Amino acid sequence: MSSDVTARTSADPVPGPRDPYPSGPAGDEPGFHDVSRETGPDPADALVDDTPIARAARQAVETMGRAAEGLPRPAETRVMVVANQKGGVGKTTSTVNLAAALAMHGARVLVVDLDPQGNASTALGIDHHASVPSIYDVLVEGKDLAEVVQPVVDVEGLFCAPATIDLAGAEIELVSLVARESRLQRAINAYEQPLDYILIDCPPSLGLLTVNALVAGREVVIPIQCEYYALEGLGQLLRNVELVRGHLNPHLHVSTILLTMYDARTRLASQVAQEVRDHFPAEVLNTSIPRSVRISEAPSYGQTVMTYDPGSTGALSYLEAAREIALRGIAAEAKGA
Repeated sequence: MSSDVTARTSADPVPGPRDPYPSGPAGDEPGFHDVSRETGPDPADALVDDTPIARAARQAVETMGRAAEGLPRPAETRVMVVANQKGGVGKTTSTVNLAAALAMHGARVLVVDLDPQGNASTALGIDHHASVPSIYDVLVEGKDLAEVVQPVVDVEGLFCAPATIDLAGAEIELVSLVARESRLQRAINAYEQPLDYILIDCPPSLGLLTVNALVAGREVVIPIQCEYYALEGLGQLLRNVELVRGHLNPHLHVSTILLTMYDARTRLASQVAQEVRDHFPAEVLNTSIPRSVRISEAPSYGQTVMTYDPGSTGALSYLEAAREIALRGIAAEAKGA
C-alpha cells in the first residue's frame, strides 16, 4: 500500500442514505463502502451536489438559459384560439404557460381571457374583480382593447385582457348586437400595440364567446387530455371550426394539437396519444405535457409554472412546446412565401 494513503479518520465524510452498502468491514462506521483501501473517491463526484434542491436549481438555470436563446419572431401577429368544448383538458393552463414561455423567448404576447371564470387572469396575477375594465367592456360596451390590457408583472413582454364575472351575461347581451360574431375581431384589428402572438382562452362551450374567438383567430390550438373521454368531443369541435371557416372566417384552421396530462405509466395514455397522432400527424406537437403537481400549484400563487418552478418537468415541457409552435409558424411562413 502506498505511503500517501492513510486510514480513514472520523473527519472523513460518511456516505448518505443512498449508499448501496449499508455496513462495512469490521472497524468501519456503518455506511462506509467496502472497497479497496487504495481506491479513493472520485474528486468529480465531490463537486456535484445531487440533492433535489440542487438538481432543481440546475434545471432552472438550464430553462432560463434556453429561453434566453430567443426565437425568430413571426412576420405578422399570430392570433391563436385555444379551444375545446370539454372542460378540464388544460385549456387555460396551456394558454397561460405557452404565453409565458413565448414571452420568455423574447416575444410580445397578449392573453385574451374569454372565460367568465377568469382563471387565466388569476394565473397571470391580474386582478379581475367586477369593477376592473375587462374584455366584457370590449365586447358589449365597445371599449378599446388598449383600455383593458394590463401587463403581467412576472414576465416581461406578456400582457392580459382580463375577464370578470360580467362576462357570464355576455352570451345573452351579444345576441341583440350588430355583427355579434365579429366584435372581438374588430377590437383586435384596432389594437395598435405591436404583438407577436395573441392567445385567446375560450370557455368550455361553443356559444357566442367561442364563436367570437374563432372569427378573430387564424389558428386553433386544441389541448387534448390523454384519456378516452377527451376524444369524444373532438369531432364536434372540428365540425364547428369547419362551419366558422365556411361562413365567417375562411382563414381559420387547426394548426396545433397539444397532448396534456400525459402519464407515461399508463397504457391508456399511450394509446390515446398514438390514436391522436395517427389521425392528426401534422398537427400534434412532438412535446406532450405531463401530469405535474407544480403546474396545478402555480395558479394558487398567481403565477404560471414558468415562474413558479422553472426547473420542473411541466415548465420544461411548455417551454419546448412553445418552441415547436414558434418554429412551425416560421416554417409555414417560409413555405407560404
